[in-house]
Amino acid sequence: MQGNLIRTAIVEDDQEIRQLLQLIIGRSPGFTCEYAFESAEEAIRELPKSRPDLILMDINLPGMSGIEATAQLRVLLPNTDILMLSVNEDDDSVFDSLCAGASGYLLKETPPAALLEAIREAKSGGAPMSAQIARKVVRSFRQQTKPDLTERESEILAMLCRGDNYRTVADAIFVSTNTVKAHIKNIYRKLEVHSRAEAVSRAIRNKWV
Repeated sequence: MQGNLIRTAIVEDDQEIRQLLQLIIGRSPGFTCEYAFESAEEAIRELPKSRPDLILMDINLPGMSGIEATAQLRVLLPNTDILMLSVNEDDDSVFDSLCAGASGYLLKETPPAALLEAIREAKSGGAPMSAQIARKVVRSFRQQTKPDLTERESEILAMLCRGDNYRTVADAIFVSTNTVKAHIKNIYRKLEVHSRAEAVSRAIRNKWV
């Protein structure tokens, strides 16, 4: 950072939004915003010369997307934070952005004061996110974390994934089918699913078996 100023750049193809962001940031104490681009290609070409402290990045840009630009800029500017500022709330946009190296994800409806605070938070090592986005991340983490299944439950889940029916499972582990059903009921509860298909899908998708 230059002195105490956070040098911010903007990549946004909507001229009205771009100019408004420049105005908000540029007139706020502790910030400066000298660089604004309407395309990812222009930003990639010019930003390595100026090396801003933080970039506000839109996703839906003409040509290269903001997510692709983020991945490239993380390599070119390893010390520059990138905050996504988008109207997109879908899971793919959020997680692809974070995987590309974004430091946080904000929706364009974020109020100016909250936007400035998010920039400060990012420069302090935080990962600011709009509330809706944070809930998505927490929900995804909860879904991908393997539930606390017992050894027996894990064994039965693996057999279900293999295609075994209740009787085959019961015979293999030397218990009654009613006992198998009781175990499966617990598996469904812990996985927060309601059917064998859902349980198998979650287990395979998250590589639990």
